[in-house]
Amino acid sequence: MTESLFLEGIKSIEQMNIIAKKISETRKIKGLTQEELAEQSKINLRTIQRIENSESEPRGKTLHLLCNVLEIDIKELIAGDNSLRENNIGTKIVNGLFLLALNLVLMGIIGFLTLDSSANANSVLGGFLLSFFIPFFIVTLNKKMNGMERMLKFGFGYIAYFVLVMIIHGFPTGFVTGLFPCLLISLSVLYFGADLIKNSE
Repeated sequence: MTESLFLEGIKSIEQMNIIAKKISETRKIKGLTQEELAEQSKINLRTIQRIENSESEPRGKTLHLLCNVLEIDIKELIAGDNSLRENNIGTKIVNGLFLLALNLVLMGIIGFLTLDSSANANSVLGGFLLSFFIPFFIVTLNKKMNGMERMLKFGFGYIAYFVLVMIIHGFPTGFVTGLFPCLLISLSVLYFGADLIKNSE
């Protein structure tokens, strides 16, 4: 019940922002001030300001009056809201698939350089270097993301790999091959990397 109310709240905020943006943009295209729009639509100026600032969503008569003055089709406004929401869902799916693929690739690289039966000292050294530089590169591209979010998005593959190797091979094998130290380095850089960059600047 609480979750559905929360989701409804998010949808309402998204819809309010879309309507506010459309009304504001159309008003400016038509060369109207907020005062002129209020006068022509017979709506209080403060109401117009609240709508354009996404503080309230116009409904019923208010929405009809605004759409009439701005010559906006209400059906198009609602359809635009739905298509934008569908695009947001599509973008989230694509981003999720990309993160999954990226995590699998990172797991494969570190695993190949350390856990593989033909791994030698040079490949393990390469694994250690990559376990630092790849996450550091990710951090430089995502400085504004907090450490926990970055670690969960780009490091969940490392965490899953750690658990999987623990179950199949045990801790000693994961540690001796260098896999676990590499995973720990990668996760640490993802979490604390932004602090390293700030200190170096």
